[in-house]
Amino acid sequence: MIDAAFERRAARAEALAAGADAAREVLTFAAGLLRAQGRMAAALGEMHRRLPLTGRLGDDAPRILEAGGELLSFAAGSGLAGLEARPTEADLVAYWSGHTDAYMPRALLRPYVEMLARVKVAPEARPRSAGCPFCGGAPWISVRRPAAEGEGAARSLACALCGTEWPLARVRCPACSETDPERLPSFSSERHAGARVEACESCRRYVKSIEAGRDAGAIPEVDDLLSLALDLWAHEQGLQRLEPGLAGYLHWNPTEPT
Repeated sequence: MIDAAFERRAARAEALAAGADAAREVLTFAAGLLRAQGRMAAALGEMHRRLPLTGRLGDDAPRILEAGGELLSFAAGSGLAGLEARPTEADLVAYWSGHTDAYMPRALLRPYVEMLARVKVAPEARPRSAGCPFCGGAPWISVRRPAAEGEGAARSLACALCGTEWPLARVRCPACSETDPERLPSFSSERHAGARVEACESCRRYVKSIEAGRDAGAIPEVDDLLSLALDLWAHEQGLQRLEPGLAGYLHWNPTEPT
């Protein structure tokens, strides 16, 4: 069940928060957000059984907002600046069209688009596809998994909207397709083993990469939050993340040094 998938992510965030210092606040927030998204996904599933979702945002937006009532209340009560206002149907369409990068439209669209993927209803095409083969969403994480012996790690990208993963060559920028290894440096920190910044000097974008094989319980989109200090460092170097992770554009200020 789709709500069980969100619950597993929430449980992972809680488990990581228990042993975290600098990232405890954001992991606790993420756990609450993920549980609210799970209940929203379950509500959308019930709606879909009564009247199938169409995949057309203009038609489905009223039901998205109805199902997302608890999620919106959680965000408004979080005390975080910028989450008080309730998104409108126009805000959802603006995000889908690439005209805004506001946090809450994406948070509402995640359960919806992931539900579409589960029930195999193709969403309407995005005006500005960012890579995902299912919904055109942007990748918010790069995942490294062990490949066949002697072949190094296999690299994939994970969509921020539907969760779909798709393969990408290890030496290739997901934003501008640069393939010159000299222009594709990666940066890591001993404090954040398994996480690294995969940057591109041509477009000045980067994607956060998580090594999934280090911990059998790892969920890359959640484990990403442990290394927010790497994102802060990348920002200070003038790099822009291709798509923000669960922390989004919220102003978390990790104090842990890299």
